[in-house]
Amino acid sequence: MNVSQLSAFHAVMTSATLTEAADRLGRTQPAISAAIRSLEDQLGMKLFERRGRKLVPVPEAQYLMTEANAILRQLSQVRQTMRGLGDGHLGTLTVAAMPGPVTMLFPRFIATHIGKRTGIKTSMLARSSNQIAELARAQSIDFGFADIPADADGGGLYRSDVISGNCFVALPATHTLAREQTVSLEALSSQPMGSLQANHVHTRDVRRAFDKAGYKFNPMVESQAFLPILPFIVAGQCCAILDPLTVVHVRETGAFSKTLCIRLLDQQLRYSYAIISPAHRPTSVIATEVRDAWTQEVHRFLESAGADPEFRVQRRDAMTSS
Repeated sequence: MNVSQLSAFHAVMTSATLTEAADRLGRTQPAISAAIRSLEDQLGMKLFERRGRKLVPVPEAQYLMTEANAILRQLSQVRQTMRGLGDGHLGTLTVAAMPGPVTMLFPRFIATHIGKRTGIKTSMLARSSNQIAELARAQSIDFGFADIPADADGGGLYRSDVISGNCFVALPATHTLAREQTVSLEALSSQPMGSLQANHVHTRDVRRAFDKAGYKFNPMVESQAFLPILPFIVAGQCCAILDPLTVVHVRETGAFSKTLCIRLLDQQLRYSYAIISPAHRPTSVIATEVRDAWTQEVHRFLESAGADPEFRVQRRDAMTSS
C-alpha cells in the first residue's frame, strides 16, 4: 500500500465518477483503475462493486476511507512542515551570547529578523564566552556570539568567524580629556581605569600596549562586561578603553548621553568577536540564515561606529574565560 494508491482510492471515494477522480488527481482514468486494482490485490479483497458506469464502495471501504483520510491528512501536514523548515518559516533556533550584546543588540536583532515567523521556537542563552565555547564544543547550540581568545589549539570541534574593530575611550563628560577629539595612552597613564577581568584577552592587550609604550595601566574597577562599568565612569571614578559594540549600545540607547563621553583612541587597539558554530551539528536553514545575517549586522554595527571592521574565519577549540 502506497500514497499513490491511497490518493486514488480517496479520490474515487469522494468523486461522482471515475473520470472526475482522474481529473482531480491529474491522472488518466486507466491509471486510477490500475491503482485501485493494485490496492485490492494487496488487501486481498474488493473495495468497489461496479454498477453500470459507477463504482459503489463495499462496507469495508468505509473503514479504509477513515484510515486513508488520517494518513493523507498527516502526510499533508508533514509536507507543509517540511516546506516551512525549508524556507525558514518553521523550526527551532538555539543561540547564546555573552554579557553586553545579550542585553539588547543581539536579542533585538534576533527578534527583528525572525519577525512574524511565529513557527520558529527560539531559545536564547546568556553565557560567558568560555561557556559559549563549551556549548559549541558539545554541539548544543546552533551558534554563539562571544569574545575571541588569544589562545586556541584548533581542535576542530567548532568554527569561529572572527570580526574585529578598533577600540574607543569612555570618559566622564566633565573629564579634561573630553575636550580632545582623540585620547592617547599617554594621557590615560596612571588614570584610574575600568577594565574587564584580568585574565580577559582584551585586558591583556590593553596592559601590553601600556607596558610597550612605557605607561602605567591602573585598573580600579573590574567587571565581566563593560556595561556595568559605565556608571562608574559617569560617577567620575574611572575611564575605560571600550569595545566598539559597547559604543554602539550606548549610542543606540542614548544611555548616559549627557554624562558620558566617547572618544577615539589615537592608536590601533583591536577588539575581536567570534561567531561560533559547532562543527558536527547539522545547521538548519533558519540557523544558517540568522547566523549569516548576524555576521552582516555586526559588521554594519562596527562600520557605523567608525571601528574599521575586519573579518576572518578560523577554527578554535579552546577559549580563555571572559
